[in-house]
Amino acid sequence: MGTRNLASLTYSILDLATVIQGKTPADTFKRSVDLARHAEDWGYERYWFAEHHNMISVASSATSLLIGHIAEKTTKIRVGSGGIMLPNHSPLVIAEQFGTLATLYPDRIDLGLGRAPGTDQLTAMAIRGERFNAANDFPTDVRKLQMYLSVENRHAKVRAIPGEGTDVPIWILGSSTDSAYLAAAFGLPYAFASHFAPQQFLTAIKIYRDNFKPSAQLQQPYVMACVNAVVADSDTEAERLSTSLKQLFIGVISGKRQLLQEPVATMEGIWNEMEEEAVNQMLTVSFIGGKETVKADLESFLQQTHVDEVMITSHIYDHAARLRSYKLLAEIFSTFKNES
Repeated sequence: MGTRNLASLTYSILDLATVIQGKTPADTFKRSVDLARHAEDWGYERYWFAEHHNMISVASSATSLLIGHIAEKTTKIRVGSGGIMLPNHSPLVIAEQFGTLATLYPDRIDLGLGRAPGTDQLTAMAIRGERFNAANDFPTDVRKLQMYLSVENRHAKVRAIPGEGTDVPIWILGSSTDSAYLAAAFGLPYAFASHFAPQQFLTAIKIYRDNFKPSAQLQQPYVMACVNAVVADSDTEAERLSTSLKQLFIGVISGKRQLLQEPVATMEGIWNEMEEEAVNQMLTVSFIGGKETVKADLESFLQQTHVDEVMITSHIYDHAARLRSYKLLAEIFSTFKNES
């Protein structure tokens, strides 16, 4: 494992297609296109959507459709899933969907896979039906998906058309140590959801690196950390903007979800002591501040983790402020590349 620095770090975006208070999913999708186009100009490598269901603030339930929409509106940035919750789907159908995307947008599509339902248990039952325990088949289903996307499947009785021979790059996503073992055994890149489940992050990436077995897709371990970031022209302004994210996380903790709320001057009176502690724990791997603060925090994070890529998600209420945050982050990375 070599030394990592900001100059060699790949940086990308995770878009949860967040619906903000007073707006609609249609507004969200327009903002996603605008951000993706800017991100392409600013040097971001990928633009991924996450699959979630039955959440009023998240509009990325039809993940593959949004991937196609963004890919059509951009020219070179990689677009993909962070991730597709494979137990919610037939591997064949996902091979067909992503094979179609890869045929339309060659060498630009990524397929990140997770095993969680991306929703509550009742909704998971509605999605999976008799396949409710399909998560147990996740390793087998990943292998099936790889086969459907391979040219070797051309003589099989069941084929993914289009899809066969596209070999769409597959990633394993995780928020616990279970996925680390799987990604290592299959020799696939590993993306960890440290933006909401940071507790096992360091343990999981060590397991992945220690147990990694090279594959046709990947010769060396490759770790992506998904992180929260809110960057502004000052630490004070970034802290103010981050109150929207904190309010969103209160909804996750309490189960009382709401659309993304406007930032507030103070969180006093909005959260109780227990909620504050829980939210701060979820924010362990987050970068909030002005450029210099975030630059220093990112350097420290890299020294500790040696990740190959960061995927940044930013729950910021105002679209202009969100664009500004991603632009400032790109400036941090590009400055280091120019200095190296």
